[in-house]
Amino acid sequence: MPSIKSNRIESIDVLRGLVMVIMALDHVRDYFHINAFTGNYPENLESTNIILFGTRFITHYCAPVFVFLAGTSAFLYGQNKPKKELSKFLITRGLWLIFVEIFINNFLWWFDVNFGFINLQVIWAIGLCMIVLGLIVYLPKRILLALGLLIVFGHNTLDGIIKEGDSISSILWYILHQGQFLSFSEGHYVSFSYPILPWIGVIVLGYCFGEFYKKDASKALRKKWLLYIGISAIVFFFILRGFNFYADLVPWTIQDTSEKTVISFFNVTKYPPSLAYILITLGPALLFLYFIETIKNTATNFLLVFGRVPFFYYMLHIFFIHVAAIIGLLLTGKDWKLMILDNETMNSGILQGYGYPLFTVYLIWIIIILALYPICKTYMHYKTNNKDKWWLSYL
Repeated sequence: MPSIKSNRIESIDVLRGLVMVIMALDHVRDYFHINAFTGNYPENLESTNIILFGTRFITHYCAPVFVFLAGTSAFLYGQNKPKKELSKFLITRGLWLIFVEIFINNFLWWFDVNFGFINLQVIWAIGLCMIVLGLIVYLPKRILLALGLLIVFGHNTLDGIIKEGDSISSILWYILHQGQFLSFSEGHYVSFSYPILPWIGVIVLGYCFGEFYKKDASKALRKKWLLYIGISAIVFFFILRGFNFYADLVPWTIQDTSEKTVISFFNVTKYPPSLAYILITLGPALLFLYFIETIKNTATNFLLVFGRVPFFYYMLHIFFIHVAAIIGLLLTGKDWKLMILDNETMNSGILQGYGYPLFTVYLIWIIIILALYPICKTYMHYKTNNKDKWWLSYL
């Protein structure tokens, strides 16, 4: 196919593409690593090791970068549009993402036609964050920046507020700041995996960050701030984390081995994302943008494809991984229905012992990424050459 001319900012798409590829590793691990369905082993100090934990930790960069760049993309989309039009786009897109999370993404994850378990994850969080951003986008940039910083740096002060039960106030708190697993009817459960308050702060900061990439922005000034903010975030992480001061719900502790001590130190809280988690993920991401801005080679062109069709890729990769897990069961002579992940399967213990070594996980990850590439590239070309089709902006 011929090369595509686009007004999109390549460094942002490359970063987005990188985290999308890394994200698939975590999801392949979810479906293929031994006992992944029956325990949180990468972060369990009793059973993990530095390689397994590192496999999980590297994927921590995905959600914050995805949410942050969603805010940046919103800014760039609205540069030459009235605030009312941008607001409408963000709100309608947010509602669409919430629908997709509940009814499409959950089915792709579980293949359970009864929807016994609804897991509200990153697509849900981005949808709600877009709605909030659409409502407050009229505020001056300085107010938005102050609000974003206040939420990101201050939300951990709310960690001590714990709700229980299924009252309206409790459910609102689960949505905002407290991850919770809840039964809402017999045989049906919902998990508020991505409390949105800190993610609102991240998307608002991402929106403000778009100022550095507007058409008349100074490249030198942008690179200066990318370097300054990136390094500052990392240094601040080590200071706060090192002194166990405030920035995370779970303090790190000295373990009986240096390996486990390192794991404890970097085992920051994702649900909801702590200040420490946000600092150690977005800091390196900004440094990546600093270094990648003028680089163009085979690797960046490869990542660019995924970064330009992130939502399409996201939905497709879940389907591919789940189907691959079924194929794996068939090839090994096991019952493929184990991958119909309804409540009976998940709670019966039948998945205990299922899975493959970590090497196999990496191999399957590579195969799936290579299989997705031509499909995503074809769609990227189609989307670029059909900008007049409004519905493509929702895919």
